[in-house]
Amino acid sequence: MQKYLPLAIALLCASLWACQNNAPTPSMTKTQPSIDTLFAEYHRERMPLFPLETTFAGGTRFNDLFPNTISQAHRKTLRDFFSAYKTRLQNYDRAQLTENQRISYDILLWECDINLEDLSFPTELLPINQFDCLPLTMGQLASGSSGQPFKTVQDYDHWLRRVDGFVVWCDTAIANMRRGMAAGYVLPKSLAEKMIPQWAAFDHGPVEKHHYYSPIGLMPKDLPAADQTRLTQAYQQMVAEKIIPVYQRMRGFLEKEYLPACRASSGISAVPNGAKYYAHQIRTYTTTTMTADEVFKLGEQEVERLSQEMEKVKAQVGFSGDLKSFFDHVRKRKELMPFTEPAQVVENFNKIHEAMKPQLAKLFDLVPKTPFVVKRTEAFREASASAEYVQGSLDGTRPGTFYVPIPNVREYNLYSDEDLFLHEAIPGHHYQISLQQENAQLPDFRRTLWYSAYGEGWALYCESLGSELGLYKDPYQYFGMLSAEMHRAIRLVVDAGIHAKGWTREQAIQYSLDHEAESEASIVSEIERYMAWPGQALSYKVGQLKIRALRAKAEQALGPKFDIRTFHKIVLEDGCLPLTVLEGKVNKWIEI
Repeated sequence: MQKYLPLAIALLCASLWACQNNAPTPSMTKTQPSIDTLFAEYHRERMPLFPLETTFAGGTRFNDLFPNTISQAHRKTLRDFFSAYKTRLQNYDRAQLTENQRISYDILLWECDINLEDLSFPTELLPINQFDCLPLTMGQLASGSSGQPFKTVQDYDHWLRRVDGFVVWCDTAIANMRRGMAAGYVLPKSLAEKMIPQWAAFDHGPVEKHHYYSPIGLMPKDLPAADQTRLTQAYQQMVAEKIIPVYQRMRGFLEKEYLPACRASSGISAVPNGAKYYAHQIRTYTTTTMTADEVFKLGEQEVERLSQEMEKVKAQVGFSGDLKSFFDHVRKRKELMPFTEPAQVVENFNKIHEAMKPQLAKLFDLVPKTPFVVKRTEAFREASASAEYVQGSLDGTRPGTFYVPIPNVREYNLYSDEDLFLHEAIPGHHYQISLQQENAQLPDFRRTLWYSAYGEGWALYCESLGSELGLYKDPYQYFGMLSAEMHRAIRLVVDAGIHAKGWTREQAIQYSLDHEAESEASIVSEIERYMAWPGQALSYKVGQLKIRALRAKAEQALGPKFDIRTFHKIVLEDGCLPLTVLEGKVNKWIEI
């Protein structure tokens, strides 16, 4: 799943916020407005500070903004924003609120606290990586087939102005990374090596074949001829004079200055105050108070449990070797690599969807209206990408999209495709995110909210629903489900190992090779993902285990009165929640 974008704030909005910040707060007025008004104001004032989120949600008001998220001025403005709203929020008596208002109160307080905590760390010194950063998002938008619309003259002009902001951001990134080099706040060398070809892909012409020129090829024919001519020239100039030079600057900097200064260590604990930052990341991505040691131990327990389940499948298919040999057997089994064209991979996912449709109504009576499609991941990021879901627009006009990377179709192994579809697509991310966005009863700020422990936990929980949905009839597909769950259990071990216990990249790779059936190339990409994004990989298993425990508790407490469709509705109806809030909701349902 593609997460909502990192902390961002537009330079153009700094003056706007300064004006807004001078407005009287509730404590300064005689009559305090409804807390629903506060929620609405928070959302309205936050939108221009996070314009890319608004774009992905289908909004168009801020499509020309690209915030310089990594400047000191912007970070200060964002601290002021969250501090002011925390103060305003705490002027309300939580006990006097309705149940739904209390949930929103708790969520907004969490948002203010976790963002202020994040801003206390110098994350602007590590602005780019090979897996998840704003330049990769911009490359996705530049294709003309993602969240950024290219239908009107205004749309095309918006993108030109957004690119101007992106160029400023990139030059700021270089300056910040030089500061990071001086402070020892740098990436592992193996990650920097992967970034260089990503930037090299866009640092040359010909202009007319450049990725950032793609929207011109998609230009609607009904646009005025004069505008078509003007925009074509403007995009040629944009690519030649702005995009290619800034990519050349970054590539040259990475090769000549940054790479030699990168560290040999793998974990974030190697940078100044890194251990404290990792603790913050655990809190951010699990919404719990778990420690790194607790995460590591939980991972080891789950790896052992799943290994025993895998042994049963190995015996079922009649394989006589040990489990590690069975992993190699699954990786190399030709029958599991039948495709010769990328389109066949996409079609296989569509077939899985058709096979499960008759069973969905038995588990869900709350379903989204937003349409859904499967697409191949764009070529420029395919080599380093994982399968992911990108949400549709709030109005449902842009479908939710499941992106699948197919860098080498003849080596594409389908043994986990059923499981992958349940997670990334239906009923996983597509159901959860679409229902949240479609729920007009939620305050607007909650309709695009993302908590990884909840969202990824839900998606991983959905993988276990395959048998109930008529899938996993092939033992290799069931093994794919076990492998995917094992993959998330391994994440607990290797993420904590890398970032808190001094594990090397190679040590983490070997641990994964010893316990799962993924290819070595895939495992290397995954380990480097964890290195670039500390803590995020923990959210899946922590969230899944909580939802599974809540379902088991409800089944035991309610007995024959338990209804799976109602349970799923309870979990999904209020959108993303911290896990403690979700637990309280389910417990209340059980008690009624």
